[in-house]
Amino acid sequence: MKASEIRELTADELNTKLSDLKAELFNLRFQLAINQLDNPMRIKAVKKDIARVKTVIRENELQAGNA
Repeated sequence: MKASEIRELTADELNTKLSDLKAELFNLRFQLAINQLDNPMRIKAVKKDIARVKTVIRENELQAGNA
């Protein structure tokens, strides 16, 4: 997911997306522990998506605080 796509989401959608990504990361880590993970690079991608979503949430908070 690209940052430009994330910036178009509303605050509720961002929070929902964040919780979905965290759940996916948990499942991927669980699969890694029991050696059933097909694509280990997916963990890295999900972590980066989580960081992108958190960054956009923080940017929105700072813009709301300055306004």
